[in-house]
Amino acid sequence: MVWKNNYREKLTSAEDAVKVIKSNDRVVLGHACGEPKLTVDSLVKRAKELENVEIVHMVSYGKGEYAYPEMEGHFRFNGLFIGPSTRKAVNDGRADFTPRFFSEIPSLFSNGELPVDVALIQASPPDSRGYCSYGISVDYTKPCAESARVVIAEVNTRMPRTLGDSFIHVSDIDYIVECDYPLYTIPVPEIGPAEERIGENIASLIEDGATLQLGIGAIPNAVLHFLTDKHDLGIHTEMLSDSVIPLVESGAVTGRRKTLHKGKMIATFIMGSEELYDFVDKNTYVEMHPVSYTNDPFIISKNHRMTSINSFIQVDLLGNVNSETIGPNQFSAVGGQVDFVRGAIRSSGGKAILAATSTAAGGKISRIVPYLDRGASVTTSRNDVQYIVTEYGIANLRGKTCRDRARVLINIAHPDFRDWLREQARTTYQII
Repeated sequence: MVWKNNYREKLTSAEDAVKVIKSNDRVVLGHACGEPKLTVDSLVKRAKELENVEIVHMVSYGKGEYAYPEMEGHFRFNGLFIGPSTRKAVNDGRADFTPRFFSEIPSLFSNGELPVDVALIQASPPDSRGYCSYGISVDYTKPCAESARVVIAEVNTRMPRTLGDSFIHVSDIDYIVECDYPLYTIPVPEIGPAEERIGENIASLIEDGATLQLGIGAIPNAVLHFLTDKHDLGIHTEMLSDSVIPLVESGAVTGRRKTLHKGKMIATFIMGSEELYDFVDKNTYVEMHPVSYTNDPFIISKNHRMTSINSFIQVDLLGNVNSETIGPNQFSAVGGQVDFVRGAIRSSGGKAILAATSTAAGGKISRIVPYLDRGASVTTSRNDVQYIVTEYGIANLRGKTCRDRARVLINIAHPDFRDWLREQARTTYQII
């Protein structure tokens, strides 16, 4: 077959592949647990040969060595999301952050706002017709590769072959680096008593036949513990995690009543354990699509009873939500929160839920505040917010006056902070 000859001709080492990268190039890395390892390491080793190479990605589970202080002048990170390996560089001013809704990130590459010189990706081995799967990272990775001047792919024997709109042909890859290493995995987060109560509160809002979007963290995982008695749930989400496996096995998730992609679980990237990666491999029940599709609010809204569940850092008494900064310091990013909030609200019978424990810093700080911290971002505005959930209850803000919003939010704040919040509501907003 012609593609096999083409494949062999493109085989190279990681060290040789990254020699195509020149000073002033923009290099985009595959996303999250699908981030390539060998080519990134090889690129970092070339640091002294290069100047002003821009490294772009969202979530990263790699070492992030290109963002170290000693790499300044050689590499500059431009984050579309901020994680542990890059957070300090951004907040120290040695790296940059570009705000963008997750659904719109592919357009950064395709419309020329961030032209891609080189895409470093991971893919599965090719099938009998020469098609490799993007596996656990389709999201912006596929659109990025389609827009890039050069595509370097690590073809990893351990990358699961996921189905859907998730393929790249060998002919569209410029350099192929064969490899066999474990993918990045993430541990299942620990769930405490507060998260359990939040999970139970959220589960009370979820109806049979609902289609779910679940974010990352202890709270979304806690919710799933209380859904095993639900019927015919569906999944349309950006991230697929281990928590869906027991729901599928118990029969709670069937997708039978979905109004879009009936009988299928739809996602754009996958993060979790080796068990999860085995679960999605060649699984016809799972479909992967680029994030420009999965997170399009108008696509999301086609799922009846669409229910989105995401977390927050702070919410003020008017309902403005900050989910991405601690004061002026960037902690994460908007991700897909607003995409799914807006999609769920537009859905017939849909619900948009934002949840967090009522306090942070070991109970010293209230997450429900009179006003967001100075310099904090408004991630989801008061005009979009619907349900706010803590371990103390549920506050539905839709259709509520500012006075009523403050009252219902104070009711679900930690008891230690309620009197302070009432006083602040009186003095700051002249309400209550």
